[in-house]
Amino acid sequence: MSAPRFLGTGRCVPDRVVTNDELSEIVETSDEWIYSRTGVHSRHFATHESGLDLAEGAARQAIERAGISPEDIAVCLVGTCSPDRASPSTACRLQLRLGLPEDTICYDLNAACAGFLYGVRTAHALLADTSRPYALVIGVEVLSRMLDMQDRNTCIIFGDGAGAAVIRRDEEASWKCEFGTRGNETAIWVQGPGPEPSFIHMDGKPVFRFAIDVVEKCIRRLLAAEGCTLDEVDLVVCHQANARIIDHVVKKLRARPEQFFKNMETYGNTSAASIPIALAELDASGALKPGMRVLCVGFGSGLTWAGMLFRW
Repeated sequence: MSAPRFLGTGRCVPDRVVTNDELSEIVETSDEWIYSRTGVHSRHFATHESGLDLAEGAARQAIERAGISPEDIAVCLVGTCSPDRASPSTACRLQLRLGLPEDTICYDLNAACAGFLYGVRTAHALLADTSRPYALVIGVEVLSRMLDMQDRNTCIIFGDGAGAAVIRRDEEASWKCEFGTRGNETAIWVQGPGPEPSFIHMDGKPVFRFAIDVVEKCIRRLLAAEGCTLDEVDLVVCHQANARIIDHVVKKLRARPEQFFKNMETYGNTSAASIPIALAELDASGALKPGMRVLCVGFGSGLTWAGMLFRW
């Protein structure tokens, strides 16, 4: 079974940094209160940037680092639950911005915080029937425009940003992946178009329990399918929702904390963008090296989850 090979990554975040201290001037909270419960000190909020702007910035960086040109891309998928427009899709608008060929497969998908991994799996499948070998997969969110700034249970958590990756099919490589859905309409939801503001609503406790449960089980199943132990995995990159979720999973798996990457401290929860932003940050720092065994797990509204175990 072929596997996706990551060739280049990129990330782009808004200029404006919003600290916990700044939020404490808007809603009853503090840096200590937020950080102790989430692991977040700051996040980025878009002001003049659109989701399309952020997606383009991350995409151009990934294309450049992959050493290819836009004309080489056959598939462009964007994972997002906060698009600038209901239609046309962000992916179609990116086709114009980036100058992708007109026969490029372009569309958005919404699997919330698992959206990037859903996109990688889908793009990998689509590449089997394309004339060009490369796919561009992006996770982008502008969640700040969907926040009720008087609800401290949600406004402190989320941030804006985009992450991107260029992938190709590798017929010599293999991977293990898992996707699932546990339908729930009340844990995390956003109202659709209408006269009322479309704020993010979240029932934190059941979401927390779901995340710990599904991340642990997903990791165990991927390891069993691969026939390896967690000690044989170089790096685990979970959706950066909450540091306490990752800490609980580490304890349940009796894992080494340093295996589990965290960067929510400066980005917050960027939903579909969190895993590709994390991969791009690790890639740029040199922490990701060819041949490393990487395990990624995303989870979020739906409720959805996705896991991938692969070689970098």
